[in-house]
Amino acid sequence: MNSRSPLPRKPETRIQKRNNQAILEAALDVFSANGFRGATVDQIAQAAGLSKPNLLYYFPSKEAIHTALLTGLLDTWLAPLRQLDATGEPIDEILIYVRRKLQMSQDMPRESRLFANEILHGGPRLHGVLADELKPLVDEKAAVIRAWAADGRIAPVHAHHLIFSIWSLTQHYADFDIQVRTLLSAAEPDPFPEAERYLVTLFTKMLTPTG
Repeated sequence: MNSRSPLPRKPETRIQKRNNQAILEAALDVFSANGFRGATVDQIAQAAGLSKPNLLYYFPSKEAIHTALLTGLLDTWLAPLRQLDATGEPIDEILIYVRRKLQMSQDMPRESRLFANEILHGGPRLHGVLADELKPLVDEKAAVIRAWAADGRIAPVHAHHLIFSIWSLTQHYADFDIQVRTLLSAAEPDPFPEAERYLVTLFTKMLTPTG
């Protein structure tokens, strides 16, 4: 009995690549603004400048578009934590991570809101990622932080909660952007420079060993 190998996939044409990117870019806008449940294929197609049948040629469903977005962004989203260097100076490494996360909130607010919306709704499309990729990475870096604390290189701290606090204090500026800018108003049109100074001071004081 002869077995046949599957035919190789044809490479995407320039137009196909452009349309695929246009769909994902439009979907990022729609999902980050409306959440998964509030978004529709019609909204994404309109934002992408494509007909609904044309969009469905590239992605068979709203779920497929959403999953493609989350999967494609995951490496970018986790990269700053992966770069936390166990051989570096502890407080410097943690402050670099804080700055990178804050910069991502400034440069990638839609991506931040996309992940926040997914988690707020139970993370149905991220369950595997949370267990198989995020947890091992966080556990690995938490072990690094615990070792720094045990060696007296930083003040005693609960490693996991330190990471959680960095997420919450940096991603707040993306996820609650309208609230931040409304409350600061004209007095501080760009919140990020002062936010960086504040967070660097906060974590430096918290992590510097005493005595």
